[in-house]
Formats: sequence, structure tokens, C-alpha cells
Amino acid sequence: MAKKILITGAGGFIGGFIVEEALRRGYETWAAVRKTTNREFLQDSRIHFIELDFTDGQALKAALQQAIAESGGKWHYVVHNLGATKAANYIDFERINYGYMRLLVDTLKAIDAVPEVFLLMSSLSVMGEGDDKTYRPFKITDDPVPNTRYGMSKAKAETYLKMVTDFPYTIFRCTGVYGPHERDYFLMMKSIARGFDFSVGFRRQMLTFIYVKDLATAVMQALEAGPKYRPYFISEPQGYTQKEFRKIVCKELNKKFVLPITCPIWLVQMVCVFCTIYTKFTGKATTLNVDKFRILKQRNWLCDTSETQRDLGFTPKYSLQSGIEEAIAWYKEAGWL
Repeated sequence: MAKKILITGAGGFIGGFIVEEALRRGYETWAAVRKTTNREFLQDSRIHFIELDFTDGQALKAALQQAIAESGGKWHYVVHNLGATKAANYIDFERINYGYMRLLVDTLKAIDAVPEVFLLMSSLSVMGEGDDKTYRPFKITDDPVPNTRYGMSKAKAETYLKMVTDFPYTIFRCTGVYGPHERDYFLMMKSIARGFDFSVGFRRQMLTFIYVKDLATAVMQALEAGPKYRPYFISEPQGYTQKEFRKIVCKELNKKFVLPITCPIWLVQMVCVFCTIYTKFTGKATTLNVDKFRILKQRNWLCDTSETQRDLGFTPKYSLQSGIEEAIAWYKEAGWL
């Protein structure tokens, strides 16, 4: 009998690939979505959909109970991939990234549906500002010191999960995730395709990445390894500069010349402050804001993944070179580039 898996945030970029990998491995796969979720990349007929309303605790409980009753039992694995990466204010970050997770955990316990493993998709942003003098990688033993509202909301979710008794879990602190369907890194590639590459600050910045298919593989390996009751960094083991990223993209696009434009930190900060003020007056979240500025100015995103390799047996299959090659091929085929 196939094991059952529930994936929240299934309609998002990462969620869709986790669903795809779960199906490939033969799991009975449940995709948690909203009524308004775009299901463009959730077309496989084997997917079991469940609509979960995290703004209504009773409705959430009823939906979970009904699905369990109709399918003949609880989920063996739950991947909580639902989250907000941008919001108009901290309350929204806390409500979604912490509150929704807490509600799901509490509800699963209340209806006696605790899974064998609950995997929380967190973020490298919980660690705060990296060492930008020696460029020492973050270690999993380092204490999180989040310096953004987004990072604080993720750290709060992690802390709550660690406090829950009799609830088996593993936490993923993911670095920058890229690949087909993704839009933020795609905008960088699109800019390079047009002949411009924008970066922030003149000091060296070390970036880390994980290809979305590698991330989906890591999720499955972590679930199958059993609960670890601890966090893991999910990243390629090496870092890259903006120049190295640009050179790889240029090669795949056959772009001979690209003008690199470095924006001074102070200018980026001014733009982010303006966008934050705009958000306060309009209530509309923008990509750039004061929170995002702290992320953009950070010089060191390196992290030590040795424990991830040791405990989960996970080593990324894709380098940045091979991942970008596959992503750009998809963007071209889909007409994005």
C-alpha cells in the first residue's frame, strides 16, 4: 500500500515540484490548495486535491477530517510548504508563516492525525546577517539571529515546532531556490538577456542556490529518513558571486556582451524606503521594501551543508551551471525568454 503525503502550498513554485517528485516515487499525493489557486502545473490525474482554509480553524479541521475519512487513514508525511515571502507588514508575515503552521500542527494533533514526519520548509533567512569579514559559512549549530521580519516569522514557526510534544518533525532552512516556473531569478535572467545585469553594493557578495528539483529530492529523502527533530541547511555546497552567476546565464543565452550595473547600497536603501512608504499608504505589498533591503545588502549567504549530507544522504545533483541550463531551456520553450 502506497504511503500518503500531504503538501501544503502545492500550487506554488516549490510545491508543484514536491508534488511531482512524490508522484514519481509512488506516493498517494494530496495537494493542499485554495479555491483561487492556479493549478496550471498540477495537471496530473493522480493528484488528490484538498482545499484548506487557514483563516478558519473549524473549516480547516473539518476538511482534514473529511479527507482522512474518505481516504481511509491519516497522512504518513506532511510537508508544510505554505508561506509568504513578501507582505505589507509584519503581522501578515507572522499570521501566515507562523500562525498557519501552528494551526495545522495543533489541528493534526487534535484530530489524532500526527504524521510519521512533519517537514517544515523554513529559510536561511532565520540566521540573520552572515560574517562579511572572513566569509565564514553559517553552521547549523549557530544560533539564529534573524534581522528581517520574514526571517523572524520563520524563526518563530521553528521555535513553536520544537516546543510541541510528541510531534515528529524535520526543518529545512533553504537558500535561494531557482528553476522552471520561478519568477524572481527569472527576472534576473531576463534582464541579462536584454543586456543588463544589476547588482547591489560594491563589496564581494557570496550567493548560494539550490535547484528546485534537488530540493524536492531532499524533501523525500528527509521524510524517508524519519524525523530528525532539528534543522538542516539545503543548498549547493559552494557559493557564487554575481559575476559567476551572470557568466553562466550569458553562456546559456549565447549573450556576448552584458553591461554590469552596480547600484550603491545607499541608493537601493532609498528605493526600498520609498516602496515601504508606498505600501503603508496603499496596503499593497511590493518586491522592494526595508525588509528586502536587509536581504539585498547581505554579503555572505554561505552555509555548511555537511550535516545535511551526513544525516539525510543528500548531495545536490545539479550545479548552478546545469540547473540554469535546464531552467533557461524551459523558459525558452514556455515563451518566457
